[in-house]
Amino acid sequence: MTEKHEEIVDLVAKHTYGTWRHQKGWKKPLLVTDAEGVYFYDAKGKRYLDFSSQLICSNLGHKNKAVIEAICEQARRMPYLNPGFASDVRAEVSKLLLEVMPQGLEKFFYSTSGTEANEAAIKIVRLCSAQTGKYKIISRYSSYHGSTASSIAATGDPRRWPIEPTGKVQGVVFAPDCYCYRCPFDLEYPGCGIACAEYVDYMLRNEGNVAAIIVEPVVGTNGVLVPTKQYLPRLAEIAEEHEAFFIADEVMSGWGRTGDWFAVNHWNVKPDIISTAKGCTGGYVPLGITATKRKVADYFEEHYFAHGHTYEAHPMTLFPVIAAINEYRRLDLMNRTKKMGQYMQRKLNEIMEKHGSVGDVRGIGLFWAVELVKSRKTKKPFNTRADKIAGKPLTVDKVTADCMSRGVYLMGWISHLLVAPPLIISEEQIDEGIAALDESLKIADAEVA
Repeated sequence: MTEKHEEIVDLVAKHTYGTWRHQKGWKKPLLVTDAEGVYFYDAKGKRYLDFSSQLICSNLGHKNKAVIEAICEQARRMPYLNPGFASDVRAEVSKLLLEVMPQGLEKFFYSTSGTEANEAAIKIVRLCSAQTGKYKIISRYSSYHGSTASSIAATGDPRRWPIEPTGKVQGVVFAPDCYCYRCPFDLEYPGCGIACAEYVDYMLRNEGNVAAIIVEPVVGTNGVLVPTKQYLPRLAEIAEEHEAFFIADEVMSGWGRTGDWFAVNHWNVKPDIISTAKGCTGGYVPLGITATKRKVADYFEEHYFAHGHTYEAHPMTLFPVIAAINEYRRLDLMNRTKKMGQYMQRKLNEIMEKHGSVGDVRGIGLFWAVELVKSRKTKKPFNTRADKIAGKPLTVDKVTADCMSRGVYLMGWISHLLVAPPLIISEEQIDEGIAALDESLKIADAEVA
């Protein structure tokens, strides 16, 4: 790198925070200078295959011309507008969302992230439930819903731990996950498909004052947990039986990632609220969307809607949605993702056969996890949640670092790898990523008990 590049890296590391990490391990972050298609480039010109779509958000790949032009056009027309005013872009985006959202979701709150979309969803259900006294939210242990007060409180993964107890918002109760490989009820893999849902019914019957259930239809960072056929329909049914709202967090799983506009469509489930972000603009600008059914919207006709912020319905974040939706359609990315997903599944299963450190491979569309284990027989992981928070060396980090040295960027989280490339990826590019992973997994194989 040049002296100027070194200065940039030093300034970033010294004066900005590296998120979800001990800062001492973030002294030399990689300086990225360009990106296009499914690749990005460092300051030395080295090319990296983006095998995790950055933070599983670059669904359209990098430098999509239509989305970039939409951003530029809106900047020329009107870069900001008080959210109390109407605009043509706000109307047009809302009209398009009515076409792609599950039927019945017809009123939208626009924010600037998935975290804020979930924060709004939680606040909305608590406002709607105020007269009944209901306020509790049932979430799950393998979940991530955001970093603000309510969204982190509803997060089951260890990113919640450091802010407790002083930062914890009261009223969240955690349920077991639909995690067949590590069934919380110790049932035979691949599982019965319903016990984890029925336990939520048990919780609602005994907990009291439950306003809503929030779930990622396909769990994201915490392992790409794809539910069984019966699970989500039963969970939605349980919510309805107990007059609790059903919130689907589709921040990661939405926008073609699973081979449909939204993951809930695979199980024909229609939530009361969907929170989403990331792929709605391809990650090009920060936008969060909280979509609600009419029964939710109608409550606020006669009750105060106690939520909002300066950048709600920001025109610069909205106009790219129009271009993104048009690009998803033009490129036929729903069908393409299904096709490439089948190819990815085949290649990852071949990886599993070759490497003793791979305990499980699971996924849907172009959304996959490779779970690493010290022992296939016992399913013992290399590392734990406590290791992550303590800053201990993780086996997945060694694997992902080796992948990077081979020109493939791959996310790792505690005990699994997240394979979720841009939806425009080709079979040849999948082969490129798989080849690097094949070599890097030898590091984990060497640690197998």
